[in-house]
Amino acid sequence: MSAIALTELADRFGLEVHGDGALTIVGVGTLESAQPDQLSFLANPKYRGQLAQTAAAAVVAAAEAVVDARCAVLVSRNPYADFARIAALFEPRPARPPGIHPSAVIDVDAKVDASAHVGALVTIAAGASVGAGAVIGPHCCIGEDCHVGPGAHLVARVTLVTRVRIGARVLIHPGAVIGADGFGLAMDRGQWLKVPQLGGVIIGDDCEIGANTTIDRGALGDTVLEEDVRLDNQIQIAHNVRIGAHSAMAGCSAVAGSARIGRYCLIGGGAGVLGHLELCDKVTITAMSLVTHSIREPGEYSSGTPLMDNRSWRRSAVRFKQLDELARQGSTKKRDS
Repeated sequence: MSAIALTELADRFGLEVHGDGALTIVGVGTLESAQPDQLSFLANPKYRGQLAQTAAAAVVAAAEAVVDARCAVLVSRNPYADFARIAALFEPRPARPPGIHPSAVIDVDAKVDASAHVGALVTIAAGASVGAGAVIGPHCCIGEDCHVGPGAHLVARVTLVTRVRIGARVLIHPGAVIGADGFGLAMDRGQWLKVPQLGGVIIGDDCEIGANTTIDRGALGDTVLEEDVRLDNQIQIAHNVRIGAHSAMAGCSAVAGSARIGRYCLIGGGAGVLGHLELCDKVTITAMSLVTHSIREPGEYSSGTPLMDNRSWRRSAVRFKQLDELARQGSTKKRDS
């Protein structure tokens, strides 16, 4: 995007200008790295001291930060969100003209809207469909009975295995695999018997799926992500999981089969949720925690041993083994007293 004046940004996003509204912006940056023709933001109060040193032409910040800034300020009630909206104006987006690349292989029984873009070496199987304005990037594979909604974007090397429904405006990053078999096994006479995975996957509108994230299809019913769910990279969602609208999960977290995650939940990086559990709405699980029981009340939950130097950890590990004995001794002393 070419240069844009602060007053235009203020009008477009409902902000208030403090300072020279005629200043023009050509890009964005951090408080520390922004150039004199760029816009920055202040969302975390611990960086407030950088307002006096930043070279940025302007910052997006809350009203109370105006007194500390030596540059112009776009006053916002939610600086991080408004900065994100402005930064999107400067994100380069390559043109994706409608049409099908000559190297794509599309079954005669598949349906591709004329306004969709299908890139190089894409395969689309029988019974699949691609909606209006969707973008299917190079090397994507859309399996049988998979449907991609209008305006969805599969960046590259995305695999939809079978019975996957992708909603409108969904963004899926490279390497994601959706609709593979769930981990369903039954032990019979000393050997594993594979349980057929007959369900599908439903991804609601405006979701985002990170790179190399995997979402298994259901065993009988469907695995479901409701609208506006955001998954980071390298996440595992097992069969028949349901994740409520507007929830978000950070990288390397995992949810085991048939668990239910409520709406507006936040799952930290590396956290895990055991199978068949239920988290109510507005639950936050901090990083590296393991959820071993259902959670019925909103709030923030944590588990695990805090990081410490190795020598201290070894001493603590010895004490962990002594906890039962210490508890018994405490019980005996209470009875004797």
